[in-house]
Order: sequence, then C-alpha cells, then structure tokens
Amino acid sequence: MEILVCVTRVPDTAENEIEVNADGSDIERDSLVYSVNEWDNYAVEEAIRIKESSGGSVTVVTVGDGESEEVLRREMAMGADRGILLQDESFAGTDGRGLATILKAEIEKGKYDLILAGAQADAGAGEVGGMLAALLDFPYASLVNSIEIVDDKTLKVGREVDGGNIEMNRISLPCVLSIQTGINEPRYVGIRGIRQVASVQIPVHGAGELGLSTAAVEPRVRREDYFVPELGAGAEMLDGSNEEIIDKLVEMLKAKGGLK
Repeated sequence: MEILVCVTRVPDTAENEIEVNADGSDIERDSLVYSVNEWDNYAVEEAIRIKESSGGSVTVVTVGDGESEEVLRREMAMGADRGILLQDESFAGTDGRGLATILKAEIEKGKYDLILAGAQADAGAGEVGGMLAALLDFPYASLVNSIEIVDDKTLKVGREVDGGNIEMNRISLPCVLSIQTGINEPRYVGIRGIRQVASVQIPVHGAGELGLSTAAVEPRVRREDYFVPELGAGAEMLDGSNEEIIDKLVEMLKAKGGLK
C-alpha cells in the first residue's frame, strides 16, 4: 500500500511559553522550539505500522520553508521511506483551502492508496483533511482512532464520536483519513536514526513544479488579530480539610442561590 502522510512543523508547546507579539499580528517566534505536530506524529506511526504489516511505502510531505526539512527527516528516521518539501514564496500565509490545494497538486503527481493527516494539523482548525478529500473527490473520515485492512480496496475504520463512543465504518480506497491521538504509541526516534537520514536528498517542489498559480493559493481567510483575553475576577481558593472545604462550598452555593 502506498501511503502519503501530511505533516506540519509547529511550535512545541511543552518547550515554549507562547506570547503574542507587540502589535498582535502573530505570536513571538524568535526563540521558539519547533517539532512535528503531535497528531501528525500519530498518523506517521500508523502509516509505518500498515507498511510493516502489509508492505508498500510511506511518504511524508509538508508545506513550509527550508527549516521544515527537520520535521521530514525526523519522520524518515521514524520509518518513513521518503520526504517531500513543498516550498514557494506564494505558499506563505495561505489558508486551509490553499494548503489543501497545494497538497492536492502534489498528490496528483503520484499514485497513493491512502492519505493520512493529523486531526488537528492546521493551527487547530482541523480543516485541511476534509478539504483535501473534497478537492480530490476521495472518501473521508475524521477523528480516526483505529484502522483495519479488509482487502486491497477497503478499510474498516473506527471514529471517536461524542460520549466516548466509537463509530465503525467501511471506506473505499483511495481515501483520506484524519488521525486522532491515541490510535497508537509513536515509536522513539534515536540519534542513530536521525544520523542515517541526515544526508538523504529531499526533493523541493514549488508552485511551478506543481502547476499552481499565485491566485490558486491566495488566502480567502485572513487572520486579523491575536490577543490574550482579559482576565475576569480571580478564583477564590478554599483552605482546610476536605470536610471543611465541602462545608464552605455548600455555604457559598447557598449564598449565591445555587442551593436551597
């Protein structure tokens, strides 16, 4: 099975204090530590497991700048067979539909049975997977937390739905799936693996190679502002034993009309 996984380089929230810049146009990025998007990492692990059990290959692709190569190399060290960087000045600042358009152009250059993406990949919007499927006219499932190969034309996928329930579906190949965290446990990537792929040539495809005009990736949605919400009244912390705290809480609820 030929699998393509869309990955993204994002600020590592475990390693950074995220702050809005002075004019509210963006977050402060000068000293940020970056890593692969967590949801995408689960998607790559799932792709590698499918390859290990059923054969085929795994390609990772990202839209970004030269620094995004580090994300591709990390996923190649994890077990992906190759990486592709989609880089062009016209791609900078594009929106979800623009990203889906860029990825579609690359996908149509190859022949893939399965396209995976992280469920929360595009600044948390969770829209690129669905848009990509629509542009390709492929079947689509979101929030996927299990994949079973039925035959060479069909998958059985589980989706996480409200209330912690799982919805099972059969979906025809080729298709696009957005992967939820928890579908697997991504493997550890060691220094040795990273060194092995450090010198591997990663092809870079721009707008010309993809046959895309500037108008095709022009954003239709523009981010107007970043801001930190104003703080409301502070919380009142209750001290004492569990019994004392419960008594105080009950009295406060009665005083505010929450209990009679």
